[in-house]
Amino acid sequence: MESLGQYNLIGDSPAFRRACEQIKKFATVDAPVFLSGETGTGKELAARAIHYLGARRNHAFVPVNCGALPEALLESELFGHERGAFTDAKSSAAGLVSEANEGTLFLDEVDALSLKAQAALLRFLQDKTYRRVGGGGMRQADVRVVTASNAKLEQLVKARQFRQDLWYRLSVLGLQMPALRERGEDAVKLAKIFLTRYKQQYGLHIGGLHAEAEQFIKQYAWPGNVRELENVIHRESLMCETPLLQLAGGHAATPPTNQVAFKAAKAKAVEQFERLYLSDLLERSEGNISRAARLAGQDRSAFGRLVRKHGLMRTKEVE
Repeated sequence: MESLGQYNLIGDSPAFRRACEQIKKFATVDAPVFLSGETGTGKELAARAIHYLGARRNHAFVPVNCGALPEALLESELFGHERGAFTDAKSSAAGLVSEANEGTLFLDEVDALSLKAQAALLRFLQDKTYRRVGGGGMRQADVRVVTASNAKLEQLVKARQFRQDLWYRLSVLGLQMPALRERGEDAVKLAKIFLTRYKQQYGLHIGGLHAEAEQFIKQYAWPGNVRELENVIHRESLMCETPLLQLAGGHAATPPTNQVAFKAAKAKAVEQFERLYLSDLLERSEGNISRAARLAGQDRSAFGRLVRKHGLMRTKEVE
């Protein structure tokens, strides 16, 4: 199989090879793609590979983290705005859709889009036209849209928190990026690549991975996936004072079952607390997200993402 290593998609496991084959196939057709998978599995890398292997490679690849954009500004960031459209709009802005014209627009954390923004995105996907915030005329852009989320959008659709018609538009082609724990020996291979990278970057004299470190890497569940693995190798390589890199304070030979069990129990307890806490706030605010967010002392957009994460019904968007 042709390697996708130039796009930092590295691995030999069957699950990962299947994902890479799908990426290459998706690159040959100009249709929307939805990428799912846990945080740190390489969804943006996959989106970039789809773009640069495809016919749009000579045009812009524009990545957008929808969860990082303030909800009030999301539409203007995507579609642009005219001068004076809102308080801080001192000049016109073309928007990211315009920037991605003839290229690819990658919307990560697409589940964070408000229902209003979802409607605007759906309209754009249907006829490739959009209107700047505060503008009167319709504009056109030829953009391939690739989206991603670590949330289960099908569940959000059932809970009426994500538009079903938009979901159908976004998921013409779908790919789930495999978790690192499902990729066998890939974790050790990646760890060695990361170690070589940081040895060269910092001029480190480390012979390689200790056998116990390799065993730890194989056994650990890596809930943060490749991103967590790279962070660990980066940190430990800088702190290493031995000829071979060791992990977990020299206890790498001990299977991390207790550590994993503790993390799982902690995550479950946090999830239960969040769900009960959110349910209580939503009940006290009669389903009004803005009011519930104020009671929690949180930003409305961040609070809304928590509500969607737990699949809780909402009856009112604003007061």
